[in-house]
Amino acid sequence: MKPPDSDPSLPPTANTADPDSLSTETQPSNLRQIEVFWSKHYKWLEDSGYLLRPRYSPGWVPSWQGTSKEPPACEDWIKPQYASVLDATRISDGEFVMLKAVRRNDHPFEVEIARYLMSEPLRSDPMNHCVPILDVLSVQDEPRDIIVMPLLRPFSDPPFDTFGEVIECLRQLFEGLYFMHKHHVAHRDCMDLNIMMDPKPLFIDPFHPFRTHRTRDLKGIPRHRSRTQRPINYFFIDFGLSRRYDPSITNPVEPIIMGGDNTVPEFRSRKPQNPFPTDVYYIGHAIQETFLDEYNGLEFIEPLILDMVQEDPSLRPTMEQAVSRLETICQGLGSWKLRSRLTAKKESFLQSIFKNITHWPRRFQYILRRLPAVPRPRQ
Repeated sequence: MKPPDSDPSLPPTANTADPDSLSTETQPSNLRQIEVFWSKHYKWLEDSGYLLRPRYSPGWVPSWQGTSKEPPACEDWIKPQYASVLDATRISDGEFVMLKAVRRNDHPFEVEIARYLMSEPLRSDPMNHCVPILDVLSVQDEPRDIIVMPLLRPFSDPPFDTFGEVIECLRQLFEGLYFMHKHHVAHRDCMDLNIMMDPKPLFIDPFHPFRTHRTRDLKGIPRHRSRTQRPINYFFIDFGLSRRYDPSITNPVEPIIMGGDNTVPEFRSRKPQNPFPTDVYYIGHAIQETFLDEYNGLEFIEPLILDMVQEDPSLRPTMEQAVSRLETICQGLGSWKLRSRLTAKKESFLQSIFKNITHWPRRFQYILRRLPAVPRPRQ
């Protein structure tokens, strides 16, 4: 989730650009100012079925106080990156979830659109790749809602292993954005930070939500499988800037709302625009930066992506056309290519040799186990 220009969950004086610069001396239990909201609502959230980490419990005393422990080595030292988002545990089944606090005055459509996309029959549509909404809590005495979502992970972490894994990711993202557009919803901020994945099939050990390269207790590195071994689902998150349009409006034109990708050509003109071609640019540029700029051997997808990021919005394909073109491209790729290792442009010669040596036995194992070259998750 991108850092907001002015986080709606903060008091007017709070500074989101450098949250660690906020004074801890004046806050309860040495919490930062941006964390106080969560601490104040600890008991209410617990009564609602969601348990926050010990850091936010009433009367919390830092575990490193009075000891020789280094604070960064302690789990309760870890702070959230953004004021509006915090992890929790669902008490009923121990499931890890993520909570997002939304001020209705700042983002009046976010909850409405999220609920619409999760309503039936849209929820059951296999093309729907919007983040599941598990619950919505209305904060008492405040114009604020808390959206409960699964605990997700950035979509490109851990790195992709094969071309087939990349193809499946692109298929889901193109299909998911086309699904939204087909139902007259423009995301308006579908940049890379708003694309996530469900890590549960992939990870053997639970990871810490704000130290994702460490286990939840910070004592180790979380083990994980490959996407080919355990196919995963990708999701769009953050509908704070999204809009839903009446089906009769075929060419909606609205004032520009700047999202997290400042390279969008429409942002330079500041003229009212149709947000649907802007979405096409967003997802195209996210793929360009994540894959084309970082890995070799993706020339087969480059013409489509370059069309999606054209300066003139009218020249970009629709997401329906992008889905169709991607399908045609995939049909021309053989199993050998799809199972081949994705090589980073910054890899050294020795790194490539080592990774190729470890990749081939893994590749033959997948073939013997009849794992598909394009790992598509079960519906």
